[in-house]
Amino acid sequence: MNFKPFNQPAPQLGNQYDADRVLRSYLRRTLPPDMLAAVEPSLREMGELAGGELYDLQLADRLNEPALTQWDAWGERVDHIEVTAVWQRAERLAAEFGLVAAAYEGGYGRFARPYQFALAYLFHPSTDVYTCPLAMTDGAARTLLLSGNRALIDRAVPHLTSRDPATFWTSGQWMTESTGGSDVGLSETVACRDADAWQLFGRKWFTSATTSQMALTLARPEGNGPGGRGLALFYLELRDDDGRLNHITVNRLKDKLGTRKVPTAELMLEGAPAELVREPANGVRNIIPMLHLTRTWNSVMAAAIMRRGLALARDYARRREAFGALLAHQPLHLDTLAGLQAEAEAAFHLSFYLVELIGRDEAGDLAPEEAGLLRLLTSIAKLTTGRQAVAVASEVLEAHGGAGYVEDTGLPLLLRDSQVLPIWEGTTNVLALDALRALGHDPAAIVALQGKVRAAVQGALDPALAAAGGVALQAVYKALHWLQEHTADRLALEAGARRFAHTIGRALSLALLVEQAQWSLVHEADGRARAAAVRFSRAPIDLLVAIDLTDDRALADDEPLAA
Repeated sequence: MNFKPFNQPAPQLGNQYDADRVLRSYLRRTLPPDMLAAVEPSLREMGELAGGELYDLQLADRLNEPALTQWDAWGERVDHIEVTAVWQRAERLAAEFGLVAAAYEGGYGRFARPYQFALAYLFHPSTDVYTCPLAMTDGAARTLLLSGNRALIDRAVPHLTSRDPATFWTSGQWMTESTGGSDVGLSETVACRDADAWQLFGRKWFTSATTSQMALTLARPEGNGPGGRGLALFYLELRDDDGRLNHITVNRLKDKLGTRKVPTAELMLEGAPAELVREPANGVRNIIPMLHLTRTWNSVMAAAIMRRGLALARDYARRREAFGALLAHQPLHLDTLAGLQAEAEAAFHLSFYLVELIGRDEAGDLAPEEAGLLRLLTSIAKLTTGRQAVAVASEVLEAHGGAGYVEDTGLPLLLRDSQVLPIWEGTTNVLALDALRALGHDPAAIVALQGKVRAAVQGALDPALAAAGGVALQAVYKALHWLQEHTADRLALEAGARRFAHTIGRALSLALLVEQAQWSLVHEADGRARAAAVRFSRAPIDLLVAIDLTDDRALADDEPLAA
């Protein structure tokens, strides 16, 4: 008997720009036509790479990871890290396409940021998180420019924003120590001054992109007090003129659940020469511009990974037959994908609205009342989209059945790499508390958010969109009322911070969906954005349910609770 088993065709990707309705429609709405015509060829080229060469290379390079060689054959300490083929290719493309440079070249004004992040959104899913060093590079360039330190600006920024792979630098961001990840004020790294020079001593427990040429890091100058105010922000270059690590040793590469292609290392600083970026104090405050940008990259990349998962799941559904019909014709499977698409579109519009605000801020076009909103949304967008990405990636794997759980399909990578998104650059809880702090600093920010929601939905002429907009408005109104009601009760305020943050994040996402959908109905005669807005409006938006702190404490600690 000549038995030939059935082999399921794998899901395929095409040009990821041409295939992305949401991205293309958004850019048509937000960019001036002449600018869109100018940048679209590069976006289309990146889309072709992302769905073709880079995706193929990513699958072929699946088993490779960064390798650390600590000693050479003759006993010399070298601490050389060799990155994967995908990362080597990604570095060159990142420079040539200007994935950092596009934001700093000055040609597109407030629209430079949406263009830059559109490129990064296409680039991310096929490059094994090479966007990690790019995010920190972008953040470092912005931080140095805002610092006013002309010597460091002249030294580093031309490299960080170069389009020439031979001169392009990436930057690290070294904050995490074993004493505290989110609580960076517990840093043990010490900065010692010798005449006009500074030397850093300590252990950085978790440093990403350790192959970068430079880093911004926090250290405590000798004699400074505790906490974040006692830290200072330092600039250092990793290697000396001979290319050797400069008083830095690599203890090990971290063995992580995901982002395994990112060379994340534990470093010892053994007198590493460094330069002050600003004053010898207030380091946490001075590194905030970097955090704002890295969190924005995190948000956009969350939307990007959702989009990739759905592209694969949708193509697979058109190829996979079960119970006598293609999955693409099965009502329950369609319902599942529709819900995921609505979440992905919501994440996209929330992330890119944040990008728009950054672009306007850098161009000097930000209204005064929007400054607090920008700070608030840096945390809100990151925490909202990070959680969405994990949930969507998990469903995407399930949508592929057993193939989604098999490593050599490449699909499990989506979930593993998504799980970092709610963790890096501030966990969900940390960012929820940060949002409360932002509102404490500028209470008008929540009013500005309510105003944006109102403005986004008031133009909804379609009855279904008007109803969806009403859901968003009601959720924000309730969130504002909740905040006012609990302002004096710190314990209740902190306990509900996560639900509050998700409520305003999802409400704003819904309003932005409504705004895009109404435009699409009028200008594109396309009802798909409307379908996404209506579907998202039926998902949980208002998460501010009443809680009992006594019950919560008993559940959290599993302690006895009186009947």
